[in-house]
Amino acid sequence: MRRVRYDRQGGPEVLFVEEAPVPEPGPGELLVRVAAVGVTLPVVRKVREAADPIALGGEIAGEVVRAGDGVTGFAPGDRVTGLVFGHGYADYALLHTAMASPVPNGASAVDAVALVRSGLVARGALEAARPAPGEAALITAAASGVGHLAVRLARLHGAARVVGAVSDPSKADFVRGLGADDVVGYDAPDWGEPVDYCLDGVGGELLAPAVAALAPHGRLVAYSSGGGTVSAYDLLVGAKSVTGFQMALIARGRPGLYEEWRRDLWRLFHAGELRPVVHAEFDLADAAAAHAAIESRVNTGKIVLTP
Repeated sequence: MRRVRYDRQGGPEVLFVEEAPVPEPGPGELLVRVAAVGVTLPVVRKVREAADPIALGGEIAGEVVRAGDGVTGFAPGDRVTGLVFGHGYADYALLHTAMASPVPNGASAVDAVALVRSGLVARGALEAARPAPGEAALITAAASGVGHLAVRLARLHGAARVVGAVSDPSKADFVRGLGADDVVGYDAPDWGEPVDYCLDGVGGELLAPAVAALAPHGRLVAYSSGGGTVSAYDLLVGAKSVTGFQMALIARGRPGLYEEWRRDLWRLFHAGELRPVVHAEFDLADAAAAHAAIESRVNTGKIVLTP
């Protein structure tokens, strides 16, 4: 089988395709014939930043080929999606049942990797913001795989005004089409009327202006791996708050809530209220091009690999 790896840190150019044996599922694992892989910014960043290169993980979807010892609830032929922590960019991958969920009828593998993981992050970040009906929301990285779903979810959860922040003004029409009332560029000197909460998927230097865009008592939820610092004084004078959110902690520590959110995403999908946008599909051999698209911030929606 083919799989994509890297053996040194760097940009997309360090990725390479190699031949490898099809792995055998261990206890609690599923061997999945991969049909789609979701490319995410955290994985792209790891390639540049990891001191010790590791196998590429991520969200996958496909068909169960074999099940390991002790597996219940899944069988060969089932369509599944889930998060793998190594060798996900491959024709076949090992998916632990704790991270697996079924792909319902009426949805494709590409739908699954574009909706589930990104949608769960968007939903979880929104819940962490404690939104009240009628509030104003700010979504940074509003055209990204997570951000474009967050725009729609904020509206579905009662936001009276939704503002999308983007890296390039060419994305404004796309974000407005998702339901945003206003769109601002990251470099704009004024982000408009203050908002009640912000879901920040960028971090870094954008964290300070995102906090400044909050109204008094505003809440910012940081779910990006981009880091950044916030002045405690800026929080103090506006009685503002910043909360970090990580989906992995919910998956491991509150599996019932994780499953509830997942079911709700599919409900909204089948009702036509939440449909992920796929910017482009790349062949597995073109993983470097997929990473380059993420790094250049050209995407409006999800980037997907299709082995």
